[in-house]
Amino acid sequence: MSETATGPLRVLFCIGINQNFFDLPTGQGAVVWQGFSTMMADLAALPGVTVLGSMDDDQHMVGPAQSWPWTCYILADVDSQATVAAACNLFRSTPVGEYSLWRYAHVEARIGRPLTMPASVAGQAG
Repeated sequence: MSETATGPLRVLFCIGINQNFFDLPTGQGAVVWQGFSTMMADLAALPGVTVLGSMDDDQHMVGPAQSWPWTCYILADVDSQATVAAACNLFRSTPVGEYSLWRYAHVEARIGRPLTMPASVAGQAG
């Protein structure tokens, strides 16, 4: 099961919205949403990143997420670990008012590969 992977890294960006977002006065979260939208667009525009999809679980999970289950996910193919780090750094560099996005959200990147049947066992199935 340890065949060498070729091609891009399959990356799951796991994103948690933290308590600072929920501490904002009602109606003042729009600036965070604008920053979050900017981060998502910048991530998709990074050279070497192909966003495959996203999932938001905010209808079935309410409140801050400090670990699994996360608030939302972005699945992407990424060309290198350096590009994954650059994508994560967007949380530090994306402005949200007088702060950065990481005041309101955090990210963890899980790096793997697409799940496929290894060639060494493909002919043995059946």
